[in-house]
Amino acid sequence: MSNITPESIMSDLRYLQLLSRSFPTIADASTEIINLEAILNLPKGTEHFLTDIHGEYEAFQHVLKNASGAVKRKVNEIFGHTLRESEKKEICTLIYYPEEKLQLIKEQEADLDDWYLITLNQLVKVCQNVSSKYTRSKVRKALPAEFSYIIQELLHESSVEPNKHAYINVIISTIISTKRSDDFIIAMCNLIQRLTIDSLHIVGDIYDRGPGAHIIMDTLCDYHNFDIQWGNHDILWMGAASGNDACIANVIRMSMRYANLATLEDGYGINLLPLATFAMDTYADDPCTIFAPKMNFADGNYNEKTLRLITQMHKAITVIQFKLEAEIIDRRPEFGMQNRKLLDKIDFERGVFVYEGKEYPLRDTNFPTIDPADPYRLSDEERELMDKIHASFMNSEKLKKHMRCLFTYGGMYLVCNSNLLYHASMPLNEDGSFKHVRIGKKEYWGRKLLCKTDLLIRTAYFDEDGTEEKSFALDYVWYMWCGPDAPSFDKDKMATFERYFIEDKDLSKETKGYYYTLRNRADICERILAEFEVTGPHSHIINGHVPVKIIKGEKPIKADGKLLVIDGGFSKAYQPETGIAGYTLVYHSHGLQLVQHEPFQSRQKAIEEGQDIKSNTFVVEFNSQRMMVKDTDKGKVLVTQIQDLKKLLVAYRTGFIKEKN
Repeated sequence: MSNITPESIMSDLRYLQLLSRSFPTIADASTEIINLEAILNLPKGTEHFLTDIHGEYEAFQHVLKNASGAVKRKVNEIFGHTLRESEKKEICTLIYYPEEKLQLIKEQEADLDDWYLITLNQLVKVCQNVSSKYTRSKVRKALPAEFSYIIQELLHESSVEPNKHAYINVIISTIISTKRSDDFIIAMCNLIQRLTIDSLHIVGDIYDRGPGAHIIMDTLCDYHNFDIQWGNHDILWMGAASGNDACIANVIRMSMRYANLATLEDGYGINLLPLATFAMDTYADDPCTIFAPKMNFADGNYNEKTLRLITQMHKAITVIQFKLEAEIIDRRPEFGMQNRKLLDKIDFERGVFVYEGKEYPLRDTNFPTIDPADPYRLSDEERELMDKIHASFMNSEKLKKHMRCLFTYGGMYLVCNSNLLYHASMPLNEDGSFKHVRIGKKEYWGRKLLCKTDLLIRTAYFDEDGTEEKSFALDYVWYMWCGPDAPSFDKDKMATFERYFIEDKDLSKETKGYYYTLRNRADICERILAEFEVTGPHSHIINGHVPVKIIKGEKPIKADGKLLVIDGGFSKAYQPETGIAGYTLVYHSHGLQLVQHEPFQSRQKAIEEGQDIKSNTFVVEFNSQRMMVKDTDKGKVLVTQIQDLKKLLVAYRTGFIKEKN
């Protein structure tokens, strides 16, 4: 502490006086320094990175439960050849799904007390292994209150010592004799799951396509340590929850397109009856063929009558969406999206779409709600319908809860342990320089652009209604979904109209921004990392958004290892394109690993047959020296805290601050 001078104490005196309230004596400050120094020399916690989950809640929950294969790996390490493969599989399934697995075992097991005795001893060994890299304090905080003392005793006593062996056996025997085995096993399994993943990063797109985005959000709201980098689909839902009607229409259209109504109806209680009534009346005799949902990815088996209704609702909300988007385009000429107003380019009499001097036949020519003289005007019925749906979105308590979670734990980007995380793009010019994007009267680029768009999304949700700032921000959230210069989109157009109505595929082609090709270059990635002050040989950009098509030879590791694209197709809708079912990036004390998953069958098969997700692991980077807490961002914070506490010690010893009894 020789480098701490009286001058430095005096300059920080007010702060040190505040610090002294938490550590009122020399003994308190010294003890905390010892604790923090010890934490610095523990191995870094394991980080898991997932992206583009798209409502696939069963696969998502299973990956969390098995920690992307880490639990299975640890069980193999601990029990090796001392257990059969079927027995190790049983332990893993029990750890993943303790409540359900216990029910099955109780139906099958002849000597339940003997099974409890063996299983509890096995779980203690697994728990000792996964807790070994944490302080006792951190493990204690993770423990369920009712079993905290008992689990601590089991974790920190060695059964090798003869005196302790009997002690541990008595504890386990007493758990069994007092009929607490089931509760204790469930508590131990949940603790193993929790300790295997120290922190979870969701790099965007929780919502749309799959059946259970609301279930994923419920899981995250109760998760011990996580963050979210918003994806374009998340932002769309945030716009809908903020009250942007064009975002609301898009959200409903996506749900109809994939026949996934559970998130809207069961998850958020959105009343779709007004839309159903309107669609049945308006399209009673219309087969609406091109609006038939993609049933491969539906959240249930619908009968023919229900499917017909979903198809009609799909068409109704799509037409409304085009009209609502045109209102924003007219209101915000600075968005430069006049070329996305396409209804006025329809020749309704001849059923053709006239675009840049060329005619294209329409795949559907029945537009009873469009007035050719004023194609973007919502009919009175459509306006009334949107008012009802708008109110339903605004009054959903569950939606409000999940949005608060997204705002509290989320943002446009995150820098963590030399990794830069953002979902989609960093708009660039052809020469690799940062694209300057005008928002209002100013231009933004690089880091400033992500910070500005982050602020606008928050303004749209949190600001009071009626202000110009809120009104602009609300419109800009929709722009973030489909605007050419939006970092969450970055394509020349979103060709929704063309995909539905025009057979010619050339017209529905969306051209990606320069980022998506330039990001393959290491020098470009280095430039982006430098913009966010992320330096060092082990720095990376971690992206999602664009599925990596393994079956076409694409690789997730790009730019000499500087960029990792980890969208591997969690969404069933993408799996035929990617050939796999998602990635997890795992960053532990030994380095970076990419885990490639095969499709998850079902929760039921996992419980009954022990079917785990088959995963292949690839080493991205291996550290010759194990990474410790002191090498992480958290470590830097702790080093600063230690330095402050050392100043406090000097202040006590020199009399600048008096100890308190």
